[in-house]
Formats: sequence, C-alpha cells, structure tokens
Amino acid sequence: MDFRLDAEQAQFRDSVRRFAAKHLAAGARERAHAAGYPWDVAKLMAGQGLLGITVAQADGGQGGRLIDAVLAIEEVAAACPRSADVVQAGNFGPIRVLAEYGSAWQKNIFLQRLLGGESVIAVGMTEPEAGSAATDLKTSATRDGEGWRINGSKIFTTHSPDAALLLTYVRYGPGVGGIGSVLIDLKSKGVRIGKSSAFMSGEEWAQIYFDDVLVPAEMVVLGEGGFKKQIAGFNVERIGNAARSLALGRYAYERAREWALERRQFGRLLCEFQGLQWKFAEMKIKLDAGQLLLYRAAANADTGFPSADETAIAKAFCNQAGFEVANEALQVMGGMGYSDEQLVEYCVRRCRGWMIAGGSIEILKNRIAEGIFERSFPQRPQ
Repeated sequence: MDFRLDAEQAQFRDSVRRFAAKHLAAGARERAHAAGYPWDVAKLMAGQGLLGITVAQADGGQGGRLIDAVLAIEEVAAACPRSADVVQAGNFGPIRVLAEYGSAWQKNIFLQRLLGGESVIAVGMTEPEAGSAATDLKTSATRDGEGWRINGSKIFTTHSPDAALLLTYVRYGPGVGGIGSVLIDLKSKGVRIGKSSAFMSGEEWAQIYFDDVLVPAEMVVLGEGGFKKQIAGFNVERIGNAARSLALGRYAYERAREWALERRQFGRLLCEFQGLQWKFAEMKIKLDAGQLLLYRAAANADTGFPSADETAIAKAFCNQAGFEVANEALQVMGGMGYSDEQLVEYCVRRCRGWMIAGGSIEILKNRIAEGIFERSFPQRPQ
C-alpha cells in the first residue's frame, strides 16, 4: 500500500500551491474578514481550472477525481483559508449533484456559469423543524399542470445572500420516498429572502421563503424517490467540509509552529518548553491521522460518490481534529492568536461551525454505529 501521491497528483498539487502563493496569499487576512462571496477569487479559480475539478469534461469540467479536489482545498487553504470556500462551492455539494443528476438542459443553462465563477449554487435542505432530521422536511411540491408549486422555507443556507440558484429539497409525497429536489431561481416570483443573520464565523445566511413558487418541469432534478441519491451527493459535501476543517487546523498549526520558533519567554524559545513540544506532537498526530481518513474516503470514491461509512468517519474525526488543533494553536500564540491580526482565531471559529454543518458529530456517530452493528437505529420513538 502506497501512501504517497502519484506523479500526476503531485504535479497538480504543486501547480495549485504556486497559484495560491501568487494570487491568494497576500490578501488572505482582508479576505477572511470581508463580507460577501469572493467573486474575484472565483474568477481566478475558474481560469485556473479549479472549479468543476470532478465534473466530466463533456460538461465543461476537468474530469478529475475527488482526491484532486481535496488536494486543491488543502493547498488553497494553506495560503488563504477563506478562498478554500470557493473550491468547496465549485466542486462539492449541490454543484456535484447538478453535474451528476441534472438534465442536459439544466447543465447547459446553469453549469457553465457556475464553472466560470460567474454564479454560485446553494443547497436548501435545513428547515425550521427539520435540521438533523432531514426527512422531516415540509417544503412541499404540488403538481400544477406540467410544473410544480413550491411552498415552505429553508434556513441556515450557506451562500444564500449571494447565490442565484438553490438546489431545494422538496416533498412530493409522504415518507422518505416522497422526497426529491428542484432547482429554484432565487429571483423567481414568490421567493422571499428574509433578514440576514451572521454565524459566529462571520458568514451570513438568510431564511428563504417559498410562497406558491412555480417551478417548471425542466427544473426538477430528482423526483419522488430521489432522497438517497441526494444524500449520496451530500456525502461529497461532507468530504469538502472535512477537508476544510483539517486544512484550517493545519493553517493554524503552521502559524503557531512559526510563532514557537521565534517567540521567546523567560529567555528561551517557546519550542524549547516540553509542555509546548507535547502540544505540537499531539496536534501533528491528529492532523496526520485525519488526513489518512480523509484521503481514504476520497480516494476510494474515485470519480463517483464516497462511501457513507468512510465519509462519516472522516468528517467526524477531521471536524474535531481541525477544531482542537486550531484551538491549541490559538492557546500557543496567546493574545496574538486571540486577536484578528492573525487568522488563527478565524480558523477556530470556522472549524467550530463545521462540527454542526453538514451532519453534526453526534449524527455522524449514529451513522458509524449503524455500520458497526449492520442495523438501523431509528431516532424517532416507535
């Protein structure tokens, strides 16, 4: 078993590293604290071929593997943590579902703008009464002629203030089998965007309301029975989530390591104190272990969707490891780590959110336990 990257992967990694160092590193701090989606970065990445890495060449993508997109997140985040979000938006989650299950018409109309960095797609999944219990969603799709009328609302939607298109989970009928998805243009009649709110990370979201929104038949991505396919696509989102957690933890670790090699206390460099040496040893162990789990899930997916079990294990571990490493790095750097002069505090805030978003640590552990015992453990009372 070879844990090294092959020659093509190493070449790709190095090219992304050079790109990030040249175009992204200089404005990393300002970008992290700026509001809104970094469209300038999206355009740069589109020109570099970093959007649609895993999308088929016939659809305008690069035809690469999931591990390539993970490598891109790692290298971009090492130079500019905020810009890793653009890699995520352009390769994981709803854009991947659209590329996999969308019709030729949908891909022709929407995918090219997304891959060109001109637009961003969001996923409307979470509802006020359906967070981790995703199958409890109430947003309804009712037949109206050839199309569908959509009524309901979505919350905690990443990129909702900036997105033009929403991959919306809807209920066509009762039960899990009644769930599918449609594409909704957020400028459509009957769509209302609520007041913007901010997460602890600084990102903004707004509740989205659908009041008798007419969705033509050609905007349906998955009809009844599509939920399992959507969740398979959502596992890709979780890989991107895990990759960013680990990458931002590593960013904070590297800043703290540099600090420990330069900062003196009591007449000694910080790195000469055994207490800090052990901290760094533990951080390194967590980062390396997380990377192996992440690479396993991504590499085993090849160009398809990753295993639900391997994804759950990778995300649960990487989410926790990323946060713990970033938090320890902040502690090492003391007041400077806590200030916004450094991006370590930013990494702590972002990593904390990913322990909730895309499947909380607790929900992932439930999924892992089901794999261990090869049986389902319903959370609802019988």
